Amino acid sequence: MKADRPKELRQLTIDELNQKLRLSREELFKLRYDAKAGRVEKPDRIRVIKRNIARILTILKEKEDVKERQP
Repeated sequence: MKADRPKELRQLTIDELNQKLRLSREELFKLRYDAKAGRVEKPDRIRVIKRNIARILTILKEKEDVKERQP
């Protein structure tokens, strides 16, 4: 999984973002587990996934704030 660009993420719906978030968290869990066992070929992927999760959460929060402001 490569880093997602915020511009691309903003075009997704809330449901799609939630699904992407769930998949990213699952992948992070697996990578952390493998890292403890010493089986990770690219340990920098953990950092990339964590940043993707942060991006997704930020965009979800933005979308929720916009939704609350609309009457």
